[in-house]
Amino acid sequence: MSQLMIQNLSFTYDGDHTPVFEDLNLQLDTGWKLGMVGRNGRGKTTLLRLLEGSLEGRGYISLPMEARRYPRPVEDPTRSVRAVLEDAAPQSQEWELIRELFRLGLGEEVLDRPFSTLSGGEQTRALMAAMFLEEGVWPMLDEPTNHLDGPGRKLAADYLRSQRRGFLLVSHDRAFLDSCVDHILALNRTETELMRGNFSTWFQEKEARDRGEAARNEKLKGEIKRLEQAARRTSSWSDKVEQTKYGSKNSGLRPDRGFIGHKSAKMMKRAKGIEARQESAIREKSGLLKNVERTDSLKLTPLLHHSPRLAEGKDLSISYGGRTICRDISFTVEQGDRVCLEGINGSGKSSLLRLILGEEIPHGGTLRLASGLRLSYVSQKADHLAGNPLDWADEQEVDLTQFLTVLRKLDFSRALFERNMEEYSAGQKKKILLAASLCRSAHLYVWDEPLNYIDLFSRMQIEELILSYRPTLLFVEHDRIFREKIATKTVEL
Repeated sequence: MSQLMIQNLSFTYDGDHTPVFEDLNLQLDTGWKLGMVGRNGRGKTTLLRLLEGSLEGRGYISLPMEARRYPRPVEDPTRSVRAVLEDAAPQSQEWELIRELFRLGLGEEVLDRPFSTLSGGEQTRALMAAMFLEEGVWPMLDEPTNHLDGPGRKLAADYLRSQRRGFLLVSHDRAFLDSCVDHILALNRTETELMRGNFSTWFQEKEARDRGEAARNEKLKGEIKRLEQAARRTSSWSDKVEQTKYGSKNSGLRPDRGFIGHKSAKMMKRAKGIEARQESAIREKSGLLKNVERTDSLKLTPLLHHSPRLAEGKDLSISYGGRTICRDISFTVEQGDRVCLEGINGSGKSSLLRLILGEEIPHGGTLRLASGLRLSYVSQKADHLAGNPLDWADEQEVDLTQFLTVLRKLDFSRALFERNMEEYSAGQKKKILLAASLCRSAHLYVWDEPLNYIDLFSRMQIEELILSYRPTLLFVEHDRIFREKIATKTVEL
């Protein structure tokens, strides 16, 4: 096993005043199956790019082998899968590629297909197959689950867990991380944290530490208040005693200035002791809660509809280019339901959602929507976002104050509101779409993979929001933990 050393690494993007990293120091073993977590914008992808050399920062990085980030863009997706994978792993034999593809649920026949004809999940798995055949590199996987359906995620997790080689995995999928990593690197608010174990182990320890720090913080707040009151009393007593040195005679006797001065000095010493204890408590308090992720509660104002049934499909089928991609789909969405559409990539989930939204999509069967139904939509992709976020929100007729409030609660810094959305991370773009949807009052919320690229703390915020406000929701999501917590019904495509 070999060591990756990072010493005093600092990096700031051009035109930005806030450093992504400042004097970062890490020592990692490249044999670990290392999961990296952190809120959107904390620098996970930036760190991968620094390690692979596509970005250059100040400091020192020592890596005993080349770091390679996956999935990588394919320059010419019209070429065959075989050609693309041979370029990715030039030293591999075809039988090795076939073996790895099989382990990831892909048959030998995909080798002769144009790469562009594979679904997003199939492309990710094909590139993953080549990744571990490439010799002399350290694989770094950047959120590979975003294009994988449920079965695809299980195949990928099993595949990664079986590897003898180490890797670095960035993911926000809690179940996926638990399935395949043995160490966690957390990019916290003010520092990095490295520990052995999977995501659940790390998160339980983090919660216990946060609770302990919160209890200590409350205790110190009370102690500081008592010390402040004691310091004021002692200082007041000292001043009064000092003044009696020069007071009037008492019963014809002069004041004993030596005794009074001694008494005053003792009180001053006591006051200074109290002040020192107070300063010590303040210093200790300031060191607490620095890495607690503040997840303020979000709000939602779903509308009630006069009809108990908002949507109904009977024997629906959807076609593209003369090919039927799904058929015999029947479902109902009653008011208060949270309906999850399940199915493999390409089974028609997104198409069904867009049909419900009113798009002209070739279909058969019957779809009925309640009259006057107001919908709020989150699309699967957010790469179309550009320009100033406030101008965009204004065009979407979203209340700006509410929009900004939701984004701040989703850990958006104020500096981001001045930047072009093209410069945002994928997770920050998705939060823009989510915030706009949450600002709209609707009878039915239609969300297509809303958690793609969204950090795990924001996922928990959204789970809490849905369980608190209980909107009627029709959604597609491959995060198993989210589905299990949220869905009241499932429709299999």
